[in-house]
Amino acid sequence: MIVYTDGSCIGNPGPGGWAFIVLKEQNNNLKDIFDQKSGGEVDTTNNRMEMTALLESLKYFLKKYPDKKLQIYSDSNLIVQTINQGWKKKANQDLWLEIDKILPKINFKIDWVKAHHKNIYNNYCDQLALKKAEEFQNKTKSQNKTKQNKNLLLKKNKQASMF
Repeated sequence: MIVYTDGSCIGNPGPGGWAFIVLKEQNNNLKDIFDQKSGGEVDTTNNRMEMTALLESLKYFLKKYPDKKLQIYSDSNLIVQTINQGWKKKANQDLWLEIDKILPKINFKIDWVKAHHKNIYNNYCDQLALKKAEEFQNKTKSQNKTKQNKNLLLKKNKQASMF
């Protein structure tokens, strides 16, 4: 089985999204995708979203396909090199802790894929993650607008009560 993971952040930190797509085979066709998941956070970083995409895909495979061999592709060199070459885990220890608990339970290989290039699966996964980041950005804008309107109303009521 094959999975592509990606994370996106509008600003860094800022609203972010993560996504993963699942393939049974690669024929360079988006019809090969048989499952996909995505999510996000209001205030996060790009690395956290990249790691969350990986973590969520690992949880998915551990639950649904624990005995299958998994090929993971990520455009995060940090993630790939940390797992494959033992790079030091300097940040996001909470996520690394969870990832490290699951990895020994899965038969996997992880490889790097160039971001924003010709790989249709990685590009599609990137679009899903960005869409989630935009949704969380819009939630933030909407919440800020509501807060501003409430503050303006409170200010007007306060001024009116003075007279």
